[in-house]
Amino acid sequence: MVFRFFCILIITSTSVNAQTEWWSNVVWYQIFPERFCNGDPTNDPTIGSLLNAYPNDTISRWQVHPWTSQWYELQDYEKQNGKDIWYNIQRRRYGGDIQGIINKLPYLKDLGITAIYFNPLFTAPSSHKYDAACYHHIDPHFGPDPEGDKKMVMLENPSKPETWVWTKADLLALEMIQKAHQLNIKVIFDGVFNHMGLNSFAFQDVVKNGQNSIYKDWFTIKQWPDKATGKELEYEGWFGVKTLPELHEDENGLVKPVADYVFACTQRWMNPYNKGTENGIDGWRLDVAYCIKHQFWKDWRKYVKSINPLAYLTAEVVEPIDKLKPYLQGDEFDAVMNYNVGFNMADFFIGENTCTADKFDADLAALRTAFPASIQPNAQQNLFDSHDTNRMTSAIVNQNKVQYRDWGKYFGWSQASNPNYNTRKPNKAEDIIQNQMLVFLMTYVGAPMLYYGTEAGMWGANDPDCRKPMIWKDKTYDPENILPNQTKAAQSDGVFFDEEKYQFIQTLIQTRNKYAALRTGNFERIPNSDASIFAYKKTSTVENTSVIVIFNTAFQNKKINVPLNDGVQQILIDKNSKFASSKNETNNLEIAAKGFMILLNPAK
Repeated sequence: MVFRFFCILIITSTSVNAQTEWWSNVVWYQIFPERFCNGDPTNDPTIGSLLNAYPNDTISRWQVHPWTSQWYELQDYEKQNGKDIWYNIQRRRYGGDIQGIINKLPYLKDLGITAIYFNPLFTAPSSHKYDAACYHHIDPHFGPDPEGDKKMVMLENPSKPETWVWTKADLLALEMIQKAHQLNIKVIFDGVFNHMGLNSFAFQDVVKNGQNSIYKDWFTIKQWPDKATGKELEYEGWFGVKTLPELHEDENGLVKPVADYVFACTQRWMNPYNKGTENGIDGWRLDVAYCIKHQFWKDWRKYVKSINPLAYLTAEVVEPIDKLKPYLQGDEFDAVMNYNVGFNMADFFIGENTCTADKFDADLAALRTAFPASIQPNAQQNLFDSHDTNRMTSAIVNQNKVQYRDWGKYFGWSQASNPNYNTRKPNKAEDIIQNQMLVFLMTYVGAPMLYYGTEAGMWGANDPDCRKPMIWKDKTYDPENILPNQTKAAQSDGVFFDEEKYQFIQTLIQTRNKYAALRTGNFERIPNSDASIFAYKKTSTVENTSVIVIFNTAFQNKKINVPLNDGVQQILIDKNSKFASSKNETNNLEIAAKGFMILLNPAK
């Protein structure tokens, strides 16, 4: 989509409390490390590194998967095992690593990104790494010397932090953090403290030593093995998943030995070598935070803030407001992954306009006002898609079928194994809707987060299809013409870096980074009677100016009356909307069908 960008007024990007509330001023970028960039092919995973990762097949032929191959096409090595596409996708490894991330930090800086959330980097056999073997080491295949790192780790006692070594992968992660900080990019890690994987040092010790294991209290053991009776080890897995043994809790949350380990790992990554928090991560995203009792989070928050008062804590709690409230009282988390904003976006921007502007505004207002003053709406991590959802463009392709906010149902329905789910590339009309949603994400209250590849034009169904290898400008990709059912599509979808989408998102981010009003300004809806028009003003006392944002979700052009001051200027509008600046006129705005407009409105 063609757009116009006007840089007429230069304003310093300064905001109140910028130092103490950096998280209100950032644009987030989520990276799924294994699929982002292979910067060092010498450290690629081996078949042995897949041990105990679903589907736990280390016998069938295997190789690192070609980065630029089409997603649903089985490679020759995969065809030999006789299994279906879903079995084989879970075995795939593409070789993404930390060196690749370091190589692409300048790319993220140019895009305008100021904070990165990493899916787990810790040692684990899966591609997603939510099945951690430990929390105190980076996966050796993300670093420069996998075999050397594995030998180093064998020399330590995991239960004694004083014996922990710094592997080459660990050190490269610290270098990555340092280089990100040099570019003024914050970094947070994924903390998966509810469960570990089968390769966990603690679980492996339990398997080996049974009730004599020093880690026997780390897990909820239902039945100990007994050779005489043939009984096998039975334990609690996360939601019954046996590859993810849950860590044990008492009335206060994680039991003390586990909590002590988590606290030690927290210190390690926030203040490495005890040489200053500027060398460590800037906060944490907490996986399935709702699975751990509140008291643990209260205690852990105190510990985190004692290390670094400016550390940011955001939780994965995908729940309605009433269930979010206990987590957002100022004594646990600073924010949540704000899927509720994504649900509201889906209701208003996608589909048959069944959600009116008034309903959209009411739902948003309920979120903004639900929590105490210590919980800043600007700090919430606003997103639409992630590693746990279908991508934004694919949600638009599959509109009018199942509501996104029906999280449990939608999660399963939006997977490509569903024959009614359309996996094609979005068309131009759907792309225009995505642009509206991106404008909203970058201008509304809260800190926006992009899932890797959105700026490159990536699409995909839910897990695992939202985890395709990143599309890079310097690579040539095979077009997609194979469907999930292994038949050929009627036409091929070209896979390439979408330069126009990149420039559009880059311009949006630059606009947000430039104007404090868009980051931390006071929000005020601009009322109107049209159910398909949503307009708001964000005002910054620092800049003494306002930014006005207008959307039209109808399929035809609409006019809107907006009070404008002298000197109003257009910042960003879609190519079909019309704006004619003139003194004290309020009826000179025409918003195109599925269009938007961002205006700078100086104070009187």
